[in-house]
Amino acid sequence: MLSYRHSFHAGNHADVLKHTVQSLIIESLKEKDKPFLYLDTHAGAGRYQLGSEHAERTGEYLEGIARIWQQDDLPAGAGGVHQCGKTLQP
Repeated sequence: MLSYRHSFHAGNHADVLKHTVQSLIIESLKEKDKPFLYLDTHAGAGRYQLGSEHAERTGEYLEGIARIWQQDDLPAGAGGVHQCGKTLQP
């Protein structure tokens, strides 16, 4: 069985897509006047440093979140999650 360590892949294009869609769904659910529960059954460490040895080894974040951070014209609703990720990096 192959092992998967997210620290090598954090911030890649798939991560950007997942977190964008996830954020937009949660924002949509918050507009309703009903409570909801979000349970992440596959959560990892929760915070990954893109300057770490693992992330730098693959450099996948350079074609993912790093490209998004260079954009000034993100679609409405998509900028929040990406700005949050940028704020959390050292």
